[in-house]
Amino acid sequence: MKSKIFFSGVLIIGFGNLGQAQPSPSRQPDVSNKTLLTNANQDHVVGAAALHKLADDYYNWRNQNDPVSSSDAGLHTWDDRLVDFSPAKINERAQHVRQLLDKVRAMKTDTWPKDEQIDALLFRSQLENVDFGNRVLKFEFTNPQTYTGECTSAIFSLLKKEYDAPRKRAIAATARLKAMPALLKQGIANLQSPVKLYAKLAIDSARSIDPLFNKSLMALDVGLAPNEHDELIKARDAAVAALHSFADELEKRMPKMVDFAPMGEANYNYYLKHVLLLPLDAREVEMIGRVENARYRALEALLPDPKLADPDPKRAASIPADQEAFLKAYESRESEMINFLKEHNLVTIPDYLGRFEIRQLPEAFKPTSPGGFMNPPGVYDKDPVGFYFIPTYNPESKNFYIRAAIEDPRPILGHEGIPGHFMQLSIANHLTDEIRRQHGDGVFVEGWALYTEEMLMRTGLYPDNSPAQGQILRLSRYRGARIGVDVNLHTGKWSFEQAVKYFMDAGGLDRESAEGEAAGAASTPHQKISYIIGKWQIMNLLGRYKDKQGDNFRLGQFHDDLIKNGSLPLSIIEWILLDDDSSIKKVTSEK
Repeated sequence: MKSKIFFSGVLIIGFGNLGQAQPSPSRQPDVSNKTLLTNANQDHVVGAAALHKLADDYYNWRNQNDPVSSSDAGLHTWDDRLVDFSPAKINERAQHVRQLLDKVRAMKTDTWPKDEQIDALLFRSQLENVDFGNRVLKFEFTNPQTYTGECTSAIFSLLKKEYDAPRKRAIAATARLKAMPALLKQGIANLQSPVKLYAKLAIDSARSIDPLFNKSLMALDVGLAPNEHDELIKARDAAVAALHSFADELEKRMPKMVDFAPMGEANYNYYLKHVLLLPLDAREVEMIGRVENARYRALEALLPDPKLADPDPKRAASIPADQEAFLKAYESRESEMINFLKEHNLVTIPDYLGRFEIRQLPEAFKPTSPGGFMNPPGVYDKDPVGFYFIPTYNPESKNFYIRAAIEDPRPILGHEGIPGHFMQLSIANHLTDEIRRQHGDGVFVEGWALYTEEMLMRTGLYPDNSPAQGQILRLSRYRGARIGVDVNLHTGKWSFEQAVKYFMDAGGLDRESAEGEAAGAASTPHQKISYIIGKWQIMNLLGRYKDKQGDNFRLGQFHDDLIKNGSLPLSIIEWILLDDDSSIKKVTSEK
């Protein structure tokens, strides 16, 4: 899955004593223990209130400064705007986040109750994530996809849901389209150290954008006045031309670009600790990837027919006639999976869950999402519907995801839909604690979805030695390979071609899928480790939870307890479920 995590604001009230000086115990030697406890309690109440106020202000500020992401999350206040990528604004935003991070770092939280300590750790890690991007990745200056992605998402976020009348969305789209040529000029000026790989992906995306703008966008051309229609067409054509010119300019500059610029092991480890709150370093992460890749590769070999792990449409009971039939066939398997979950009491499916739909992947997203991506309801969405965008149907395709979807879509459907991403993220959106509701730990999100694949297999959804079972093994095998690629690419040990070959050899992928996977790993550091590392942590937690519960253990209860906390780091969830803070202490105590 690839999906953005967005931030929002919530009104916090009751700060009458915020900032008021508290009595110092050292100056009051005769103070009673009861008074000391009362003062300590006041300190943490005031401190926690200050934390939530800072978070509230930050989410509101971020929403306004990243209007496209706000639209994507279902907040449509600024649908007519794009991000300002002028150097002054880039620096202003970076300084704002850094100053806020320094304030949060300075907070003394050791005496706070556990729940408030957890919120402080989570909010700090959210800020660390943004600050890391500003300090280390610097994508505004190195990654042209920053600008093509902004243009693509600017329109896509207005199209994917019918949150308002077509005319209003068309007018907002017109305003964004008008701003795109200037934004792309800002991009060309900012890209002083572009990376060749990123440039190639941006070029591919820019040159694939025409169907999104010329066809999909025009579905909003309903009820426009003649002058509004003309403005839309003019702005659209200018934006498409600007994107093509952007691609042409990048192509001219490519010979002088660096192939790839790894962040290095020290930075890689910093992100693991401070953003992901992961009690592992790069070497440990890479070792887990090798172990899990070897295990699932061997399990494939133990199948009576190892070819079952390589999806083959010829084994399918029927092959869809066209794109529409393909999407319907994919979606139709969902009900049997829901029935299985309910019959076996494997997880509680909330009543508020919306529909989960399968849609065609826009071509502009194909370069870095060869398998498609899942789009859950945003944290602000009033519409609970979610989507999984899958590549264009071709029964002769060599693409792993297409072949798997034709033969048996259930493993990937479970990962992306129910009980995977769609259900888990929908539950997370309903949390009442705003800091936790806004947190989007990718290791937990992807770990849960991957865990559910094998959980459904082992609880009996798929027959032994079936193509679905083989597919589960292959999916875990190549997720293990993802770790080696991510760690070795970003620590500078492998070239991009080595990464592609490793996906093909260790992961068992075709070249098209391998190139797309490697491109995705290069473009989104640390994301590819999320699947296996998260699953590994959940499996470890499951065993310990079972031992603690003893005769009272029930698998469905574990799943409910696990996902009711939102998309939090598993070191935090371990503290919540087992009252064991050893993992998070390891993270916070290491230098």
